[in-house]
Amino acid sequence: MPVKLSAPAAGTLLPVKGVKLGFAQAHIRKPNRKDILVMTLPEGSSVSGVFTLNRFCAAPVTVCKTHLTLNKGIRALLVNTGCANAGTGQQGLDDALASCIGVAQALNISPEQVLPFSTGVILEMLPMDRLLGGIPNAVANLQEDNWLNAAEAIMTTDIVAKGTSRQLTIDGKPITITGISKGSGMIHPNMATMLGYIATDAAIAQPALDSIIQHAVNKSFNCITVDGDTSTNDSLILMATGEAGNAMITEQSPEFAALQTALTDVAIELAQAIVRDGEGATKFMTIQVEAGKDEAECRKVAYAIAHSPLIKTAFFASDPNLGRILAAIGYAGIEDLDVNTMQLYLGDVLVAEKGGRAASYVEEQGAAVMKESDILVRVVLNRGAANATVWTCDFSYDYVKINADYRS
Repeated sequence: MPVKLSAPAAGTLLPVKGVKLGFAQAHIRKPNRKDILVMTLPEGSSVSGVFTLNRFCAAPVTVCKTHLTLNKGIRALLVNTGCANAGTGQQGLDDALASCIGVAQALNISPEQVLPFSTGVILEMLPMDRLLGGIPNAVANLQEDNWLNAAEAIMTTDIVAKGTSRQLTIDGKPITITGISKGSGMIHPNMATMLGYIATDAAIAQPALDSIIQHAVNKSFNCITVDGDTSTNDSLILMATGEAGNAMITEQSPEFAALQTALTDVAIELAQAIVRDGEGATKFMTIQVEAGKDEAECRKVAYAIAHSPLIKTAFFASDPNLGRILAAIGYAGIEDLDVNTMQLYLGDVLVAEKGGRAASYVEEQGAAVMKESDILVRVVLNRGAANATVWTCDFSYDYVKINADYRS
């Protein structure tokens, strides 16, 4: 079960003025499940995206990047689950474009105004007859309050739907932010097997929106890892409809910082939800590396710990075999690291210092911390003022079962 995570309660995902969402059961891979989402935006909306760095990126990722650069005004998004349309060559690109045409015809817009997204099994072709056949049904139930259905429609191995909302006041106008995401396995920075969609009704200039999404992704989705695998389909989309009626926000606006913080907080909550719903997860771990020379080396140490199967299985077993953490710190790639000046904490418990076990540490302390479902690992490098935080989860028996049976 997810670690201290449940699906959003009915009514907690707030409608965003101008955004409508519709879903359908198109039987892309499994019968009787929501597997298509159509999201529409009003004319004049600002849209920005961040995508996987995997060189084997999926066909819809390629199409999304192209359509965003055309600057024709994005009016709709199409998401399917069950098939990733990755590793599908030219036919995959043709299918992604055909799906855009299908949405465009249903909404009377241009295909270049549609962003397609897919998630699911790699190296299989999209069942285009089912996909195209499901689009009219999704369009038929477009509603502003369909966010929870939308979150359910993009799930793959996720156990629970993921979504959150925020509200704030800008320029005397109430501003709403709502976001949904999916992801459970194949999770690693840049970004994860994840899809994320965050919308606000604030009016935000395109350069400001581009700046916000880069800031938000680096503080959220690029700080999570479940299993170290970077997916072919990762996408995060940030949308601003401008329907709230506030004055256009630029990077120079006094309201910019507050809006960026609120949008980033939504991204962080969605990213952490992905880790809490990691495949087979029983523990949620925060890896906090402090006092490094720069953020890059702090991230190296954090990821070395977060990616280690030995560490992740020890946490699953609540086994305080914490020498595994010291080993990961040592191989993280900091060549001039002085292990005699750093400290390792498990929660508030000092575990190691001066190159070895802390004199005050007894294993019962570590065992008590490791039985908790939320665990903090702190590494204090004592080399500078930089910090970095990464969120991860443990490896349980169920992780193997889920991935062994993924295509069944």
